[in-house]
Amino acid sequence: MTSNNTPIHTSAKAAMSRNNSGDPEKKTKRQPTPLIVYAALVAFAVISYVTLPNPLQPHHGEEPSIRHVFYYGWLTAISTGLGAIPLAFAPDLPSYWVGISNAIAAGMMIAASYSLLFEGCTFDDPKDSSSIPVVVRTAMGAIIGLIFINVMEKFLSGHEELSVGGLAGADAKRALLIFFVMTLHSFSEGVGIGVSFGGVHGSELGVFISASLAVHNIPEGLAMAVTLMPRGTSLPTAIVFAVLTSFPQPLMAVPAYVFVHHFIPILPAGLGFAGGAMAWVALFELLMEAIEDSGLLTTAVVSTISLAGMHFLNEMIDAGARS
Repeated sequence: MTSNNTPIHTSAKAAMSRNNSGDPEKKTKRQPTPLIVYAALVAFAVISYVTLPNPLQPHHGEEPSIRHVFYYGWLTAISTGLGAIPLAFAPDLPSYWVGISNAIAAGMMIAASYSLLFEGCTFDDPKDSSSIPVVVRTAMGAIIGLIFINVMEKFLSGHEELSVGGLAGADAKRALLIFFVMTLHSFSEGVGIGVSFGGVHGSELGVFISASLAVHNIPEGLAMAVTLMPRGTSLPTAIVFAVLTSFPQPLMAVPAYVFVHHFIPILPAGLGFAGGAMAWVALFELLMEAIEDSGLLTTAVVSTISLAGMHFLNEMIDAGARS
């Protein structure tokens, strides 16, 4: 019995080894791109053209228009889609490299989470009328964010029939969690854009903050794309999902600019909310899967390098904003 089963068992292991090491004949089955995705891409282009302000940048000392505020928030959202482009050159990844991708995304999200929480705890604005310390507001937001993402995770676990971007089951659940976290994160960024356009130097500071966030959003788009494309989602679909995670930025920028005094006190709580939710998904979803696919040591090294790179980018953006 043993001698008869051994060759079969060995052959199965060999086949698995070939598949995991990137057998060129083993391709990820790419899902067809739905028509609604192409419609969304066309809509993005139309919005970019129709909302283009004239002049593009407010004149020095001139109060920015609502159109300016929306358009710069819109540009930050569109830039998120660029994060999916690198995966166009390597869409078919074996499980080991999917783990590497998840480790990179986890490192980015942990760095972004730290940046959000730190920004919330050190928030200082003369128009902040709240009597509650910013640390308390940030902590309250983080706790609510953790509770929210746990409730969301349990809800998604009870709906295995969910499908997103051609994915189903556990892959769909993970992609939706990343999508929700990134979208929640964008609400606070949108408020930040709107607030930055207010004040005496709003025309210059708002443009700079928007440009900085646009650069910052590219790796966040990559974090969204690596949960989709290695599992079969098409590039256009990944781009649309990445952009949609940043949709709240232009939508929140306008009311935050118009009602700046009302939005400033809740900004630390919003930063804490997004930071707490993002940290949970990075630590308990992406890192766990990365360890399973690529091993503990590889995951630790890759995620640490990714975290350091993203943190360096955040520091550069913050330094530019303060100067």
